[in-house]
Amino acid sequence: MDFRFDIIIDYMPLILRGTMLTIGISILSIILGSILGLGIGFGKMSSRWYIRWPFQSYINFFRGTPLFVQIFIVHFGVIPAIIGRTDPFIAAITALSLNSAAYTAEIYRAGIQSIDKGQREAAQSLGMTNVQAMRYVILPQAIKRMIPAFGNEFIVLIKDSSLVAVIAAQELMYWSQAMSGQYYRIWEPYLTAALVYFILTYSLSKLLNYIERRM
Repeated sequence: MDFRFDIIIDYMPLILRGTMLTIGISILSIILGSILGLGIGFGKMSSRWYIRWPFQSYINFFRGTPLFVQIFIVHFGVIPAIIGRTDPFIAAITALSLNSAAYTAEIYRAGIQSIDKGQREAAQSLGMTNVQAMRYVILPQAIKRMIPAFGNEFIVLIKDSSLVAVIAAQELMYWSQAMSGQYYRIWEPYLTAALVYFILTYSLSKLLNYIERRM
């Protein structure tokens, strides 16, 4: 196999720029998805069915349909309806955040419900409100149990960010496809992209393992 390193060198500035955009999209999507997922998770745990049902429907929709389809719906339907034009960067963050929120909501729900109910009752017996009991007693314990699941979700989200290349978001996979199209080569662009994604996900995995040990 004739592997041409000169192609990679020529495209390296664009690959680096795409990598930085991939990191930016992933971080923003992780943050927004986690915040939105917390609210959805609490909504799903409501004892009232008319409050619980919309959140359950949201989770079912985003977990039951392909992210690829969601990206197109957001890019060509939702974003133009809101800002009057398409914007690949905004659409990428929006689609990934909405999708991630459905999964993080289930992580929050499972983590919170894994804490014994006696913990909440003990906190309330000390005069705490439900909000205080959740903030100071339940969540600190639950978050420790959620870290491995959050780690898996964040790693999946970084890899899934490659799908936004289909809407011309100029991240890592976009420039890898451009390299392949220009030189009619397969190995160089996609092995380079695979290596970069591996470095990103492996680094995140090691960081999360460190945090898990510290906690």
